Amino acid sequence: MPGCCGCWEVLRPPRYKRLVDSIFPANPQDGLVKNNMDKLTFYAMTTSEKLDRIGMYLEQRLSRDISRHRIGFVFVAMDALDQLLVACHAHSLNLFVESFLKMVQKLLECEEAELQILATQSFIKFANIEEDTPSYHRRYDFFVSKFSVMSHNADRNENVRTKIRGAGLLGLQGVVRKTVSDDLQVNIWDPVHMDKIVPSLLFNMHTPEFMSVNTESPRDEEHPAYIAEMVFRDLVCRASYGNVKSVLQPVLCHIDNHRLWVPNEFAVKCFKIIMYSVQQQYGYLVIQMLMSHLDTHTNSDPSIKASIIEVLYESVLISAGGSIGPSVLDVFNTLLRHLKTSVDNKSPEGEKRNMEKKFEEAIINTIGEFANNLPDYQKIEIMMFIMGKFPQFSHSEEMGFMDNYLQTMLLKTLLKVATKYKTVIMNNAFPPEFLHPLLRISLLDDPGLRVVVQEILHTLLDRHDNASKLKTVSIPKDVVSELDLTVDKVPRQDSLFMKKNGIQFYWHILENLQMESNKADNFEAIFCTMCLITIEMGGDDILVELIRLALDIQSMTIESTLPKTHKCCNHAIVAAYLNVLAQITNMSPLVQYLSDLFELRRKEACHLLPEFAFNRSNRDSSYPKEDKVEEKWLFDQTALQDILTECGHDASRLSAPLAQRPHSSMDSGMVNSMSDIGSINIELDSIESSPLLARKKVEEITVESLKKMLAEDQSVKREEEAKKRQEIFETFQNAPFEEIVARAEAKSNCFHDKLYEILEMSPPSSPDHTTKEGQNTVPVFEMQFPSLYVY
Repeated sequence: MPGCCGCWEVLRPPRYKRLVDSIFPANPQDGLVKNNMDKLTFYAMTTSEKLDRIGMYLEQRLSRDISRHRIGFVFVAMDALDQLLVACHAHSLNLFVESFLKMVQKLLECEEAELQILATQSFIKFANIEEDTPSYHRRYDFFVSKFSVMSHNADRNENVRTKIRGAGLLGLQGVVRKTVSDDLQVNIWDPVHMDKIVPSLLFNMHTPEFMSVNTESPRDEEHPAYIAEMVFRDLVCRASYGNVKSVLQPVLCHIDNHRLWVPNEFAVKCFKIIMYSVQQQYGYLVIQMLMSHLDTHTNSDPSIKASIIEVLYESVLISAGGSIGPSVLDVFNTLLRHLKTSVDNKSPEGEKRNMEKKFEEAIINTIGEFANNLPDYQKIEIMMFIMGKFPQFSHSEEMGFMDNYLQTMLLKTLLKVATKYKTVIMNNAFPPEFLHPLLRISLLDDPGLRVVVQEILHTLLDRHDNASKLKTVSIPKDVVSELDLTVDKVPRQDSLFMKKNGIQFYWHILENLQMESNKADNFEAIFCTMCLITIEMGGDDILVELIRLALDIQSMTIESTLPKTHKCCNHAIVAAYLNVLAQITNMSPLVQYLSDLFELRRKEACHLLPEFAFNRSNRDSSYPKEDKVEEKWLFDQTALQDILTECGHDASRLSAPLAQRPHSSMDSGMVNSMSDIGSINIELDSIESSPLLARKKVEEITVESLKKMLAEDQSVKREEEAKKRQEIFETFQNAPFEEIVARAEAKSNCFHDKLYEILEMSPPSSPDHTTKEGQNTVPVFEMQFPSLYVY
């Protein structure tokens, strides 16, 4: 009998198997046997080397139960596995995990929805466990594929479909969480995985429920759309610098493949989620990806391009200051290139042309929003960059070759960027490289474009929001109060800026007022520019020049051959402008003089006042038949000179032309600095007796001639230096030693003679060194010499 007992002991199952068997109840509805489960957990924690065998045995039981469709015991086995995973953190946990993942895989391969959901829940619990030791060989390809398939489930039962899709989405999140933080795990950012994960998320997000729900409203947390958005945000948030593009590329491909750009509500919402979720320092990568994707759609339908631009615009709004990244000019260059491509696309009028216009307007708005995120100094650089897209030209009449519509788009873009700039100092807002080309463009043939240029000047000049109040040419009795103008003291640096560059503004104002293609809008825009110059930079130093400008406009108008309408507008502008200037500067005698003259004009020459000149209902018959202006209706230079003298100003400068005034602080000539690679035109103003500014071309120097002159100068200098070195070399090589010594002594003696002469001529630097006749002089080495004589 003792021998038989020993045989039965050998056939007895191992302890871990007995413990595993004991956790299963007779009725699966009763769940785990809690006491026995505690024993199994304690055994696994104390004898960790048995953990892998426990897992293998549980796997065997689970496979048997699945094959026999004993679903209740499957739930019991998975419950036990979950508890063992949470309780054990031994070094041998990896082997147990392999068995666990095999069991999860078997459940996922089952057709029963409840088993798939059960497997997913167990996998999510496993994904939340921080393992002590890494795994070098574990792979999750099957789980990524299976969870993606579950996310696209199309079961007819809506309740089942919702649960399976939700489980699949949460499973994808578990895979990402488990792998993203461990470099030794499989790289979940590889395209082979992202091309399955991201489309699965977007597929579930693109539902009517998702599109109709406001982001601030409460959501059904079990709805696949909500779960997909949550997982998508988590995925984007975890993406590092090198992985952002791995997420974005599938997003762009999904939107392309499913034609979701038009309408673009879903695309806008997706990229809003991305911009709010991505780490702030990587926001510019999203912008770059959208820009690159726009390049791939160069030949696409304009509605698609417009939608991409709108998505780009919304993304820039969110990204604040970090949207541009390091390649600032590259971003603007790309947008301007697409703008030009759209303009060059000569689509016939119709729906396609309207979509192209919508696309162009979207580009302009996006450029403005990009510029808004830049510091002010870069905004000026961007405006100069946009200016460079205009062709370089010498005269406005040579602009016929350029498409007028492209000019319009570029000027609108320039205006949009200018509205984002806040002027503090005029010298910073108008660097010469920007001011001169801008003023040259103000002489374009098209009157509408000239108005846009004036609006750009208004935006940059106006620091106190006065531009909108000066759009109408009028003569109010109290300018400041009636128009509600804000007038501050002119900063000194702005006065210096006007002294240096004022002639540029004055000359172009005169040129603009002489153009026969002007309309009422042009005259009103020029008047606004003149008033803003006076308010923002019209200090006492340039007051005389501002009045001189008004007199020059008056003289130019009298001597010109402009139509009657234009002449009346010019005279009205001079009157309204002098009224603004007089009241802003508080010159009472000038205000009284102007008031008397205005009253005279109302009685005898009302057509010279704004009320008549800018009345758009006037007809040609309303104007006087004779094109004659009596002297008493005009502003008298002598009277203005006397008023300025009475007010304490130097009125002598009033009689000299603006461009040629010997003692004026203004530049004596205007140099046109517009240049291009081919040529540089230098023009000097020459004015004899007429107060009008007339240009006379004195000299034209091409780049080739400058290069030639520079090369000749350098060649002569090199020849002289070579000749001098050769002479020194020959002297030391051939001349006798005595001659070389004599030359050195001669130079030394000359130096000492000069030094002695200086010492003799210099007086003592202090009373202590003064000497009387008969007394010994102070030695030279004790004297203190001024620093001028000390080498």
